[in-house]
Amino acid sequence: MNSAKRYEIFTRFRAANPTPTTELEFSTPFELLIAVLLSAQSTDVGVNKAMRRLFPVANTPQAILDLGIDELKTYIATIGLYNTKAKNVIATCQILVEQHGGEVPPVREALEALPGVGRKTANVVLNTAFGEPTMAVDTHIFRVSNRTKIAPGKNVDIVEQKLLKFVPKEFLHDAHHWLILHGRYTCVARKPKCWNCLIADLCEFRDKTPAPAGVLEPAAVAAATAAVSAAS
Repeated sequence: MNSAKRYEIFTRFRAANPTPTTELEFSTPFELLIAVLLSAQSTDVGVNKAMRRLFPVANTPQAILDLGIDELKTYIATIGLYNTKAKNVIATCQILVEQHGGEVPPVREALEALPGVGRKTANVVLNTAFGEPTMAVDTHIFRVSNRTKIAPGKNVDIVEQKLLKFVPKEFLHDAHHWLILHGRYTCVARKPKCWNCLIADLCEFRDKTPAPAGVLEPAAVAAATAAVSAAS
């Protein structure tokens, strides 16, 4: 894929969604960190439901430590792998209190030193909480990058580095949100909704999914609308 195509792709993403953000609900960097930490192998919807119960009761490192691991588990028991995640949350809160004054550090190395926090989680926090132009490559971004040929790669690290290199700088801060949302709702895993894709003409995926019976593709809708307007 050439640079002109990439620029047009992200121009369209921006026009359709000028201020994208995570679908996780948060009001502070700490709330975001905990929500992302808990979201591994879980849905944002499920995490949000649990956090709506937890955060009104405890939304600081010290407050969660005061809550204790057993009580914490009662709030996050609906989330997958909650036992392991509860241990990581408690350990993370302990480090934040003891080493960072109860604040989330805006530094990659410090974030990745927290239990349960890997590169992807650190990238989300750095981007969404602190405005850094990072690229958090999850399964959605990995799939979209390879399928469209925006930034193909054999693993998430290669895709991340290619995206950082190929995405025009003016789009870089918001790019991972656009790509996640595109993969979550349009360029889905089994049958991408190519007939309803705003970048279908730019995407280099060969086996595009045809529109279901009775559903007009955007080009057909546009042509029909133009014909009606001309006739009137």
